[in-house]
Amino acid sequence: MTLSDILKDSNYKLEQFSKEHIQAIEKNIYTKEVRGKVQPFVKCLVRNKDIQLKPEEVIRQLYVLYLTEDLSYPTDRMALEYGVSFGREKKRADIVIFDKDQTTTPYLIVEVKKPKLKDGKEQLKSYCNATGAPIGVWTNGDAISYYHRKDPNYFEPIPSIPNANEKLSDILTARWTMQDLIDNDALVNERKSLKALIVEMEDEVLANAGVDVFEEVFKLIFTKLYDEMESGRKESRYLVFRNYGETETDLKTKIQELFDKAKSKWQGVFTNDAKLMLTPSHLAVCVSTLEKVKLFNSNLDVVDEAFEYLINKSSKGEKGQYFTPRYVIDMCVKMLNPQEHETMIDTASGSCGFPVHTIFKVWRDILKDEGREESHLFTTEKKGGRYEDYVVNNIFAVDFDEKAVRVSRTLNLIAGDGQSNVLHLNTLDWERWDAKVKEDEDWADTYYEGWRKLKNLRKKKNSNRDFNFDVLMANPPFAGDIKETRIINKYELGKKANGKYQTKVGRDILFIERNLDFLKSGGRMAVVLPQGRFNNSSDKHIRDFIAEHCRILAVVGLHGNVFKPHTGTKTSVLFIQKWDNELCPKVDDYPIFFATMQEPSKDNSGEKIYVKDADGQDALDVHKHKYIQHDLFNHDGLTKDGIAEAFLEFAKKEKLSFVGKD
Repeated sequence: MTLSDILKDSNYKLEQFSKEHIQAIEKNIYTKEVRGKVQPFVKCLVRNKDIQLKPEEVIRQLYVLYLTEDLSYPTDRMALEYGVSFGREKKRADIVIFDKDQTTTPYLIVEVKKPKLKDGKEQLKSYCNATGAPIGVWTNGDAISYYHRKDPNYFEPIPSIPNANEKLSDILTARWTMQDLIDNDALVNERKSLKALIVEMEDEVLANAGVDVFEEVFKLIFTKLYDEMESGRKESRYLVFRNYGETETDLKTKIQELFDKAKSKWQGVFTNDAKLMLTPSHLAVCVSTLEKVKLFNSNLDVVDEAFEYLINKSSKGEKGQYFTPRYVIDMCVKMLNPQEHETMIDTASGSCGFPVHTIFKVWRDILKDEGREESHLFTTEKKGGRYEDYVVNNIFAVDFDEKAVRVSRTLNLIAGDGQSNVLHLNTLDWERWDAKVKEDEDWADTYYEGWRKLKNLRKKKNSNRDFNFDVLMANPPFAGDIKETRIINKYELGKKANGKYQTKVGRDILFIERNLDFLKSGGRMAVVLPQGRFNNSSDKHIRDFIAEHCRILAVVGLHGNVFKPHTGTKTSVLFIQKWDNELCPKVDDYPIFFATMQEPSKDNSGEKIYVKDADGQDALDVHKHKYIQHDLFNHDGLTKDGIAEAFLEFAKKEKLSFVGKD
């Protein structure tokens, strides 16, 4: 019998534990008959007696093994099911380690009974408060949390616990370099997501802090990204975004100074006078929670997920614009194959997923061209040269939501090393762009450099309607209608099939035409649309409009769970190339690539489904990232070829202009 068998259908997992420890327990399992049923047992190291292996006991025995073998705690300093008095009531703490000198005083308490963090943390806090234990650990075998009890109302998250030969102060004051953060990254070691940690912070302090949660968490992530980039580029530099035992007031002063440096480096995201609004005590909790998380990795997925949560919570979902999962973005990038010499724009940029992943694709092409390897900290490296030139001159993004633009701008500023062409504009209302530039001085101060470069890509000097972009990728908002006749009357698709202008038009319909305006002849586009646009008889005039202006390259149907939990709307991605005498000569009849996503990638609740390894654990790629179970493309040779690879074979046979012939 395996431990996985015992944990099946429970809330407990084995991800936190080494294969050696799991095998050591499994090797000693034996069975007994209990009330007519055969049950697994093991001899407990601490209690020295036979114990039935229920799911909770599996986790406890594995953690005892970790404490004794990895952290060198002797079993004579331990007690299991230790009685903790609450007045006349007595409860039992799962694992207690006693102080080395005061051998009857609890020093460290581990909680495994409550398999959900919120419940487990409350139980753990009650045990620590009742006994005075300064250190607490909660785990369900999947995730783990470590806390330092500073006082009854303040449990500070800490990156790890001391071993038997260390003091708590050794853990709290140890200076960390970027390598230390890589080695101790909570997302890998504690199996948590940044989103989950933000939710934890909301529960702890942010909900009652009297601040704008989006703004304050954004400031902290922005500051930490800067700190990691600085240390990522200088191996000996110590990270500043950590509490090294400072007072809460000193810590706030230090983090504010770091925030000011980040603002200076990446301008146009926060105002010059922006300050951290959290109180010193609230900020200390947030810093302790975030300090052990490595935000930078090879793909920025960590930050994407956090920003998606924050923006959807504060505004985004109300406008019907939902962030595109990064695996859908990567499929689009692979299929449209943008090149170093080409320009690219996203006209509804959200958190800048399409532009940033386009940048990463082209950067990898340049690395290959230069014979260089991609590193674990691919995103923090100082690039310069061709890499920086590409971002600064070729990548553009536009969005009408101010919060989304600031997020987009942050990620683009990182890639462009301080320069960005992300603009806060209403894509559909291009006639008012010039007035915006002239009348809004603050806007011009922030966006003028990007605006100047965008103007250089116009087809006509004095018109903001038509541009010369090579590639466009976007997921425009498809909820809500445009009702302003002034805007509707600028578009052919503002008309009904009978040629008369409508009083309201779906936002995504106008985006189809507007996006085509941005493309030069031969330019290509990937756009996410509601499935109805491909099926509804009333939308035939839209399909006819598209076919008149472009070659339809492909239609990829996405699974209905892809945009959950925000919406269950069925969507497809449309791939087109504008007619052009050389790059895409117009023909009346041609094959179109159709495909439908079979793997759901998310469950019905919107939680991501990850690929599992042979042991049933989450599989990790070369960068220690979990990867999604989907069939859109081959993930670095770890999964099967998917839709993107099939399309590229189709494109080669069709001799499409943007794919190689080999």
